[in-house]
Amino acid sequence: MSISAENVKELREKTGVGFMECKSALQEANGDMEAAVTVLRKRGLASAAKKSGRETKEGLIGTYVHNGKIGVMVEVNCESDFVARNPDFQALVKDIAMHIAASDPRFLRKEDVTEDVLASERDIYKEQARATGKPENVLEKIVEGRMTKYYAEACLLEQPFVKDTAITVHAHIAAHIQKIGENIQVRRFMRYKLGD
Repeated sequence: MSISAENVKELREKTGVGFMECKSALQEANGDMEAAVTVLRKRGLASAAKKSGRETKEGLIGTYVHNGKIGVMVEVNCESDFVARNPDFQALVKDIAMHIAASDPRFLRKEDVTEDVLASERDIYKEQARATGKPENVLEKIVEGRMTKYYAEACLLEQPFVKDTAITVHAHIAAHIQKIGENIQVRRFMRYKLGD
């Protein structure tokens, strides 16, 4: 079943859950909006979205060094220092640091991609699609599809999580929000590679 971008957008606005999770839920619910909300709630994502507005001033700075060649520092925030000392939260911070080392994201979230990078990527994808002889009216849909793939490669929260590629990093964090009961946000990260 084909799910329209408008339906995915509507579900995102309703729940605050990420694009790919909303699309997956709509596909599972055969396009039924209310059933898709239920699917997200069962996965613990919709309630995590409700917590996303709460302030996060505590947390940890996690580090990970891979073979002395790649080093990562990541700041992950939560609501209380009690949660910051929680082993589940500490494991999440370590998982995120290891993911960054393995996947080399350029940006934290889609909204952080700069306008010049977006324009450049769109131009490249449009020219690639035009070179295949596709009609002009189809080019924009092709570009949007490729931009979704670009976000999944370049943005930490949109990337498939390295330990379970069936979910995104955003969904992995949302599962921990559900489990721990507090808002959790990745604030920033830095990845170093020897020689770069």
